[in-house]
Amino acid sequence: MKNSLSFKEFWPWLTEHPNCILRAGTADSVVYDDDDYYWCFSEEDARTLLVQVMRGKRPVAELFIEPEHITFVQITPGEKGEYNFDLVTEMQGQPQVIYYFVLTHAFEESERNGQGSHGRLH
Repeated sequence: MKNSLSFKEFWPWLTEHPNCILRAGTADSVVYDDDDYYWCFSEEDARTLLVQVMRGKRPVAELFIEPEHITFVQITPGEKGEYNFDLVTEMQGQPQVIYYFVLTHAFEESERNGQGSHGRLH
């Protein structure tokens, strides 16, 4: 398993695993998954990605992510088989987590047998 990856590698993989997200948030907020919720991913505009947690047709929470500010995604094992994906930026030369996602499994690259680099559920 990789310890870090680019946001360009992470985002498409994340959007293919919405049912694996346990929680997501920022330094001052957290949204927990629930049986009544589902996760939606879209582009707000050319520079902003949107993660919405929905209950029916109503948004419960939203995260606006600007990929240009994300330096890399740090992957660390969490508690009880969870995996933390920290979206890190550089502020005054220091890494700082600006968003995070906790999933039920790790990022795994498929073998490069003509399929390219693509995460898969294991």
